Amino acid sequence: MARAQALFLLAALVFSGHLMAQSPAAVTLVKAGRLLDPRTGNFLAPATVLIEGDKIKQVGSASQIRVAAGAKIIDLGHATLLPGLIDGHTHLLMDVVLQQEAERARHLNGGYVPAQLLAIVESPGKRVLLGAQMAREDLESGITTVRNVGHSGIDGDTELRDAINAGRVPGPRILAAGRKLITQGSYVQNLNPALAEAILKQEFFLINGADSARQAVRENVFHNVDVIKVTAEESLTVPELAAAIEEAHRNHLRVAVHAVDRISIQTAIDAGADSIEHGNDITDKQLKQMRDKGMFFDFTPTSYGHFFTKVFEETIAESLVLRAERLGADERNRQRFNDLAQQVLKSEFVDGSDVSDDQLYSSLVQRVLKSGVKFAAGTDMAWHYPGKTRGQTSVERFPTLHEAGMPSLDVIRAITTNAAEMLGWQDRVGAIEPGRFADLVAVAGDPIADIHELERVRFVMKDGRIVRNDFPAN
Repeated sequence: MARAQALFLLAALVFSGHLMAQSPAAVTLVKAGRLLDPRTGNFLAPATVLIEGDKIKQVGSASQIRVAAGAKIIDLGHATLLPGLIDGHTHLLMDVVLQQEAERARHLNGGYVPAQLLAIVESPGKRVLLGAQMAREDLESGITTVRNVGHSGIDGDTELRDAINAGRVPGPRILAAGRKLITQGSYVQNLNPALAEAILKQEFFLINGADSARQAVRENVFHNVDVIKVTAEESLTVPELAAAIEEAHRNHLRVAVHAVDRISIQTAIDAGADSIEHGNDITDKQLKQMRDKGMFFDFTPTSYGHFFTKVFEETIAESLVLRAERLGADERNRQRFNDLAQQVLKSEFVDGSDVSDDQLYSSLVQRVLKSGVKFAAGTDMAWHYPGKTRGQTSVERFPTLHEAGMPSLDVIRAITTNAAEMLGWQDRVGAIEPGRFADLVAVAGDPIADIHELERVRFVMKDGRIVRNDFPAN
């Protein structure tokens, strides 16, 4: 009798589970004054988006879309809809507080290395909880997808990704890189030799030959990463990087390579990287090579403008000497970002006679756009800005690309459709199209006319669920 009752209960549970699985997905209709398609630059006005469950089913005018009774209606009035924003280069498990002036002067790499070491020695649980806060704040500002490229401990970003995917904590969907692959001497130096190996293993994999590069990728694969991140210094060889890339591709993972100077950029190009991060000193010849190979250039305009000076002002009391140094550094960074140094271009010509003034003083942004290379953008955000959330600090970085000469539409493409392609997720995110995840943001104005509208997101939806809606009910 007891066995019969148990079998009946099991059958009932299976049947009820089957009914739940077969129940129709929730239907939502989002209405707005207009919708921007970043791919074409066209607006649909007025716009209606039909959502079933977590996916977009149909996009069109109200007359084109029929909705069954009972559907949830979200009317955003005259707002402009855009796809959820994508941060292609971030560090959610870092929140660096700039150090006091005298302490910064004591370290080779200023404030970043001490902050890195402080993060490494923190409890992994504490660090992931910090990452959860950063992730929530990013999402609330309209960033619905991120590629987290290192500085997360052994498995901090993969665990945070899984918690978000399971609905345990709010945040953007994450492509997690796990531990960075670096060569000896990158990031941190002169550690206590008795502790150095244990400290470094918490954050990095050291490359010392092609075999160790392959093994590092395999270790990250074991932790179920979504992308491989390699930092290329002048000491990294093409065979080492190529081995890591080959192993990553064997496991269907893309490789993002941090490369700033020309030698490291060339190493990344020759080894077959999928994207080059930062790329500040890239030459026109190298941009052409990237274009021909289909590589992505990932802008990271973190230091452009007055960002770090503002953080200093909000964080610590500055001496008059440091303030003057910071203002000078701001101008140098702006010049470096905007203008190609003469020796970089002249090195590509025998006598420099073919170098025009336009070439000498053209901006990095303009050269990338003119080269035809595929590009996206990320914030490289790992910094604490007093009085602002991580999300507010992050979205503030995107308009700086426009200040550096990029048209507003291209800025939006860099953090939507282009970024989705760089991530290999062009069929999932980056556009408001049928079959994509229902990730939407809305602003009150026209982001093409005023790119700073990206800093004033008032509606956020991820997976068909409202995260934030500051528009009045209609």
